[in-house]
Amino acid sequence: MTNPNLSKHRLLVDLATQKILSVLNASRANCARLVGGCVRDALLNQSCDDVDIATQLTPPEVIAACEKAGIRVVETGISHGTVTAILEKKPFEITTLRQDIATDGRHAEVAFTDDWHKDAARRDFTMNALYLDSDGTVFDPTGQGVADARAGNVVFVGDPDQRILEDHLRILRYFRFAARFAHNSLDGPALQACARHATAISSLSVERVWSELKKILAPSDPRVAVKAMAQSGVLAVALPEAQGLATFNALIEIETTAFLETDPLLRLMSLLPRDTAVVEAMSARLKLSKAESDRLLAWAGDTTRIVSYLSARDVRQALYWMGNQTYLDRVRLQWAQDPAPRRATQWRTLLALEGGFVAPKLAVNGQMAIAAGATPGPAVGAVLAEVERWWVESDFIDDELGLIERLKAVVQGLG
Repeated sequence: MTNPNLSKHRLLVDLATQKILSVLNASRANCARLVGGCVRDALLNQSCDDVDIATQLTPPEVIAACEKAGIRVVETGISHGTVTAILEKKPFEITTLRQDIATDGRHAEVAFTDDWHKDAARRDFTMNALYLDSDGTVFDPTGQGVADARAGNVVFVGDPDQRILEDHLRILRYFRFAARFAHNSLDGPALQACARHATAISSLSVERVWSELKKILAPSDPRVAVKAMAQSGVLAVALPEAQGLATFNALIEIETTAFLETDPLLRLMSLLPRDTAVVEAMSARLKLSKAESDRLLAWAGDTTRIVSYLSARDVRQALYWMGNQTYLDRVRLQWAQDPAPRRATQWRTLLALEGGFVAPKLAVNGQMAIAAGATPGPAVGAVLAEVERWWVESDFIDDELGLIERLKAVVQGLG
């Protein structure tokens, strides 16, 4: 099958993109091409926010060409041949063609080249080793990048072991792209190489590991990729707290059939035991953000009994004490652990009830408790907590006089 011409694609129709390519190619004919993910996504008619450009020009030549055209340039990675041109508030990462001279598993010593095939040979996957000329012609140096992109085959460029030894992060990147593009089977040689080098993940920064894990969990259906991670031993190294895939698989099935939004953090929960000590240790190890850690710990530490047959009153009480996010997390994961498909309607109802709840405000306060006879200090908090429990159990009774009478009774009872 011949490669398509993408001259009409919005990626190339964009005036800023055309101007950058024109400025570079004016210095040397056909010296600049779009490269990597933006080309792959254009080929698949998907949107792409990041536009990368590969060029035969050296960084000083790129800078000179852009500045002559009045385009602002930032030296974002000049030692590796990369500068960023900013045009119409849009960044374009421009990198000189290069080849690796030496690598240590994460960082490479590179030499510039004007050979497109040598540049392609150092890239990770065939679907990412694609280039696009300004006229819309797709250049595929490996000879299989277009076909692999169309088929959803994530295949390393050249020898998989060599690509991984050059950069250990490529193990997780492999599963990230597999989660997004591959939904049936994965490339055998690639999987075997990932399994052989799984322990190398430990050499990566935990921030990069967590970043890749989130991206692996984000696509609509990453089940094939995550199963392969588990079978290859990669998951055990990247996320040793994972206890199995049953709830994870069920959760994604529910999301698919019930048209629920995807949520990487919820999917992470589905892989973990609901144990605050485990969750706290994992959050610290992977350096999750405070918001991420707080949400996980709220889910792990909640003791509310969640069943499919909660009444509307039960739901209101649960939402008041738990908060909306923890309630949704608990309900969706309990649903994923429910083996009876017939209860799906009940679980959907519980999710729907969340949207109609606005937490009311207790109409008594500390000053009122003191006026009723409570001793200033900790006793006031104890009184209000007791009144609040009664008020919630009474389904948020809207009776100020009744609340005040209850307040007085509690003050007397705890006095």
